[in-house]
Amino acid sequence: MSIHRLLVIEDSDEDFQAIQWALQRLERAHPLERCMDGDQALDWLLSGEHWPSLILLDLNLPGTDGREVLSALRADHRTRPLPVVVMSTSASARDVDDCYRLGANSYLTKPVNFAQFTEQLGVTLKFWLDAAQLPARPETL
Repeated sequence: MSIHRLLVIEDSDEDFQAIQWALQRLERAHPLERCMDGDQALDWLLSGEHWPSLILLDLNLPGTDGREVLSALRADHRTRPLPVVVMSTSASARDVDDCYRLGANSYLTKPVNFAQFTEQLGVTLKFWLDAAQLPARPETL
């Protein structure tokens, strides 16, 4: 069984900590990488050195926002296959539609309740890391 690495692109310390706590509660000890803004995330991903199993992307980031990150990832043949789950406080139909149009694999509205957040993250990880067949890292990354 391979080790699944998660990239969390999240500027909020509180939301990142909630993800860490939820992973502990779910007993999922996945290595986490964190980028706090879109520019850092794109530099990290497009460097060719990193290949996360799953990206958890906040939509409203400072500078290069989540939409722009998603668009850039889908425009690059190397990062196009990476699964991206948008996690946002926004439940706006426009935001949801925009993210799917830009290539998001799924869109989740962050629940305020920690138990619901943990359950939602658990279902997401169970699907993407346990059930889905993930793309292999390209040899020419």
